[in-house]
Amino acid sequence: MSTVYGLTGGVGMGKSTVARLLAKAGLPVLDTDDLAREVVQPGEPALEAISEEFGMEFIGSDGGLDRERMAGRVFDDEAARDKLEAIIHPRVREQWLEAISGWRASGRDGVVVIPLLFEVVAESSFDRVLCVACTADTQRQRLRARSWSDAQIDGRIAAQMPIEEKMERADCVIWNEGAQEVLREQLTRIGVLGTSLP
Repeated sequence: MSTVYGLTGGVGMGKSTVARLLAKAGLPVLDTDDLAREVVQPGEPALEAISEEFGMEFIGSDGGLDRERMAGRVFDDEAARDKLEAIIHPRVREQWLEAISGWRASGRDGVVVIPLLFEVVAESSFDRVLCVACTADTQRQRLRARSWSDAQIDGRIAAQMPIEEKMERADCVIWNEGAQEVLREQLTRIGVLGTSLP
């Protein structure tokens, strides 16, 4: 019988690092950020819906979504962000639900990375929800290393559910303050990774 995990956490707290460890161990991992990029590629219905809702100025020279310009448009505008998410999220959800069905049908474990898992009320789709967390200081250091301004960091954190609430609602918390070996030990301890996996 398969176990399907939802992986979430605060921005900059290490979801991608944990996802890479799980993928390296052989678990199929699907990242909804990747899916969100795919559904706004040229020719996709979501991109057409975005151009109709927001205007052609948000379509880049390559025919795809101008992600930087779009981010600037919705950054401080909750209503605009809701409209964008109403276009993208259902299409992304359809894809990861399809992947989960395939894993369950074949008896495979799998992982879906959803940064806004609790915000979009997706927890019922998973057997266990894992939350990656770290201190606020470490989070800010990591985001500054991405060349984010303090205003960008504050805005992104404010747009998400407080990490304390995510930790409380998750089945397991992965604390990401140390080396990857510490992450691996935690994942093994809670049964996501088998002790024999690399």
